[in-house]
Amino acid sequence: MTTIKDVAEKAGVSISTVSHVINGTRFVSEELIQRVLTVMEELHYHPNTLAQGLRRGDTKTIGLIVPDNSNPFFAEIAHTIEDLGFQNGYSVILCNSHGDLDREATYLDLLISKQVDGVIFISAGSNPEHLGELISRNIPVVVADRDLEYDSVDVVLVNNEKGGYKATRYLLDLGHTKIACVTGPTELTPSAARYRGYLNALNGAGLSINDSYVITGDFQVDGGERAMLQLFALDSPPTAVFLCNDLMAFGAFRALRKLNRHVPEEISIIGFDDIKLASIITPALTTVAQPLSDLAKTAVNLLINRIQHGGDVKTERIILDPVLVVRDSCIYQARK
Repeated sequence: MTTIKDVAEKAGVSISTVSHVINGTRFVSEELIQRVLTVMEELHYHPNTLAQGLRRGDTKTIGLIVPDNSNPFFAEIAHTIEDLGFQNGYSVILCNSHGDLDREATYLDLLISKQVDGVIFISAGSNPEHLGELISRNIPVVVADRDLEYDSVDVVLVNNEKGGYKATRYLLDLGHTKIACVTGPTELTPSAARYRGYLNALNGAGLSINDSYVITGDFQVDGGERAMLQLFALDSPPTAVFLCNDLMAFGAFRALRKLNRHVPEEISIIGFDDIKLASIITPALTTVAQPLSDLAKTAVNLLINRIQHGGDVKTERIILDPVLVVRDSCIYQARK
């Protein structure tokens, strides 16, 4: 393996001169710079960028923890964050907790050991105590898509309650009164907030809550399918269903095909997230769009600002508004 000493000897300069050329820490004549760079290329010498970063007090790396990178929503977020990080000179280490808090804690320890400059954190739960380890080590953290109880970290999330309200209000405006809701895991703040929006819309319309119309899902396709089969096993099934993410809505479509039921003629379906597949399936899914690009961009900007300015920056809590995207999966229901 070629060393900095090998470069210095072949270039006929001191080791410190090679170091100054690499790090730009002292004036070196243009002639010497070109000589050193030419030898580095000839010998295929690559500086240890991690060691350089540690000496400077930074590694130009960002950690990103997501609960499920197989979910297109989180995959799109990760892709956008990686792209934005690259544009700003940072490499992104992606960690998939797979919805497991123990795995999440293990990845946090890994990121600490890698001495990342900061972490964008989308938790698998509602109150991960191990996040405090990052805070105690003064590692900049931005919590995204989760409303966690930490005053000392920046938070960026979507107004999920407003999104749940918009989805349900839209179904009400179409004349539906028998509206079911398939929630996500109850411990996740986005799921709970979307459900609150559903309840608020029904209460505002003077409708009582039918407990059999509320089913706890899992944010996965299979969970949406099971929920829809359960709803159509009722003596009086709903005429519309709000599913708290698009993947479960896809599962609902699959169940309805098995039951030979037609969307939207026999039942209206609305999702949440507006992942790319939502506009491709047939019928195209009406859904509540999260401003995914804005969410990712805001998280990256908050983190880089925190990395660069540390405690001099005031902690921020940014809430973005969702948008109802009307497509083909909902239809007017004449009230009887």
